[in-house]
Amino acid sequence: MSLDVRELIRRLRGGESDRAVSRALGSARKTVARYREVAEAEGWLEGELPALEVLDRRLKAMMPPSNLPRQPYKAARHRGVIERLRERGVGVMALCERLREDHNYSGSYSALRRYVMHLEGTTPRAFVRIDTAPGEEAQVDFGSAGEMIDPRTAELKKAWAFVMTLSHSRHQYVTFVFDQRVTTWLHCHREAFEHFGGVPKKIVLDNLKSAIVKASLHDPVVQRSYRECAEHYGFLISPCRVRTPEHKGKVESGVKYVKRNFLAGREPMTITQTNRKVLEWVEGVAGMRTHGTTKWRPRERFETVEQDVLLPLPTTPYDMGVWKQAKLHPDCHVVIEGAYYSAPHRLIGRRLWVRTNGREVVIYHDYGRIATHPWAPAGVRRTNPVHYPPEKVAFLMATPVWCRRRAREIGEATTSVVEGLLAERPLDRLRSVQALLRLAEKYGERRLEAACRRALLFDERNYTTIKRILGRGLENDPLPETSSSGKCNYVFARRGSEIFLFQGGTTHGSKGPTDPEAQSVAALGDTGDTGSA
Repeated sequence: MSLDVRELIRRLRGGESDRAVSRALGSARKTVARYREVAEAEGWLEGELPALEVLDRRLKAMMPPSNLPRQPYKAARHRGVIERLRERGVGVMALCERLREDHNYSGSYSALRRYVMHLEGTTPRAFVRIDTAPGEEAQVDFGSAGEMIDPRTAELKKAWAFVMTLSHSRHQYVTFVFDQRVTTWLHCHREAFEHFGGVPKKIVLDNLKSAIVKASLHDPVVQRSYRECAEHYGFLISPCRVRTPEHKGKVESGVKYVKRNFLAGREPMTITQTNRKVLEWVEGVAGMRTHGTTKWRPRERFETVEQDVLLPLPTTPYDMGVWKQAKLHPDCHVVIEGAYYSAPHRLIGRRLWVRTNGREVVIYHDYGRIATHPWAPAGVRRTNPVHYPPEKVAFLMATPVWCRRRAREIGEATTSVVEGLLAERPLDRLRSVQALLRLAEKYGERRLEAACRRALLFDERNYTTIKRILGRGLENDPLPETSSSGKCNYVFARRGSEIFLFQGGTTHGSKGPTDPEAQSVAALGDTGDTGSA
């Protein structure tokens, strides 16, 4: 029987009303009234009661049916289809759509769901309550906390409650945040440990992405930042099985308690004010109530039993390092939170590990540090030139200032040529200057200076001309006579390129000129080539 008949009759014999009996036994008043009628008819309200099995047998024979026959389910005529699809793992929602599309089912989803439950039945699940030793475990979770005012914008924003509950004492730490990012998750842990004055040996949590990259029963993948945090404080990470929130039921209850007892009916305030008030509530209200399961006051049990056995806090707090993977792009930079940080060009296309803590950004490859940069706001580049290929570095370093300084190191003639090229307008001749100065690497500074001196005598400030002088070894040939102004006495009515039209070093239809002066003119001819870097 679903009802303790002897207790019911005892209460009826004691003169209690149907309402009082119904409230005490959790049974409907109509059911109690029917039992009263039968008990009065059988004379059970006075004298000695028969044995329990006799009561049960006679009540079943005499009691009218408790309810009328159920209206048949509309889905019942599709039973065969339903059973086949359920065996294939089709959910009730998808099943409802299939029945409507293919079998003209006109019932509701909820009615179909009740019919499926009627067919398959439900077996109550048994739970084992686990008691944990002091300091052994804490459970953490995020829960929706409605809207709060952002003090920076004075606007309402969706907020979340971070709750850490110590499993033995049930003492809590609660704070409200506007996001569930990795940095927020780690910051909340650090604040909770500092609030408790110690660290539990194990943290039980669900599989949120801030902590668990890949959920798995036997081989979960922990977020690298959270793993580093756990190593710093010395706690174990114990993720629950997927879709089993009851495995962290203590903090689940704690989140509900915060919602129903602290947040319920409270007008929105700034998140700063709310966090200040919730800590006062945790210490003065939640912490001083008698807990329904432990029968202790959580704060008293924490202070007398648990606080002293927590792991000690490290000498330095965790520096909030966040790890991310980022691809090194062809421009030799990774992108982290909208900022750009360089890494060696040989790793272009690779995914690198990047650790940032708000002060510096460190880039790793195969667990080896390969680059370190100061932190930068979004849109800013942090570049170490050595991360570029050597030829790119040379181009980047060769600014106009550097080119002038390098030219002065080589000599006056080179400086004059460089200054003339850089002063030319409107054409930008920086590439020509860079190429000109690189000739010193191939031919030497003395030869370049001599070639520039020769080109200046003919008023030829031209990269291609100087390169041809060096290529043909003419820089040390005897120079023509010059006037007191330093200009060559010879004046050409036409430029050399108009007289000697070379192709591959020879004139059209004849061999190149053999006269030394003709060779010099040919070397100084204007080809119209401005050079290239």
